[in-house]
Amino acid sequence: MNSGKTIFAQLMDFIPSYRFRQCVERYRGNYKIKSFSCWDQFLCMAFAQLTYRESLRDIQACLRAAQYKLYHMGIHSKVSRNTLANANKVRDWRIYADLAQILITEAKGLYANDDFGVELDNTVYALDSTTIDLCLSLFPWALFRKRKGAIKLHTLLDLRGNIPTVCIITHGKVHDVNILDEIIMEAGAIYIMDRGYTDFTRLYAIHQSLAFFIIRAKSNLKCKRQYSKAVKKKQDYDAIKQLCSKASTLKKNILKS
Repeated sequence: MNSGKTIFAQLMDFIPSYRFRQCVERYRGNYKIKSFSCWDQFLCMAFAQLTYRESLRDIQACLRAAQYKLYHMGIHSKVSRNTLANANKVRDWRIYADLAQILITEAKGLYANDDFGVELDNTVYALDSTTIDLCLSLFPWALFRKRKGAIKLHTLLDLRGNIPTVCIITHGKVHDVNILDEIIMEAGAIYIMDRGYTDFTRLYAIHQSLAFFIIRAKSNLKCKRQYSKAVKKKQDYDAIKQLCSKASTLKKNILKS
């Protein structure tokens, strides 16, 4: 008989519980809460994410099937659909946003010296969006088409470690290029984007932020080169090709998840 920790409990040991409690106290997440604390809520939602649960009822059914194991997983309250739905509705989302920033900071430190196939000291980001279809009758605010609703998930990925740095959710009609106004550009960083982000005013703003960008040109683009510098074409082309290939793979992984 196995007397050690469950795999889920071992995974959750990587979450800094002291920092999580600080986030909860900062926004008074457990104020007047007698059962089903913010930690219980976080564990339930983490379990749902790791096991690909599709609904609150699915989460409840799966966890109740292993009721005797909940305590060993760290969940000290009874899990019910209504309780979980209410917690997701009323608990302050900033608790988990702050926790995400803490984890992202730790992950960046772990991958700071990681080699990702290209000899660059700069931080390299890939920016793209994914359209997620929704039922318009259930989500009337998710404007997209006349008889179809959708949201867009705009994601900025740090390619050194595949870490999502910025995630912005908008309704489906928001054009990709508008997200450049919401992102604070990092000096010295390189941003890889597709042709949907072509806007010279915004691209010039990236240049003024002392950052760099790589973008595909539109087929009808009319431009004239003002000046150029001698470069190692084969080496630079291979480096850019590797970065674009990695960004494409990351996008496919996001779509699958």
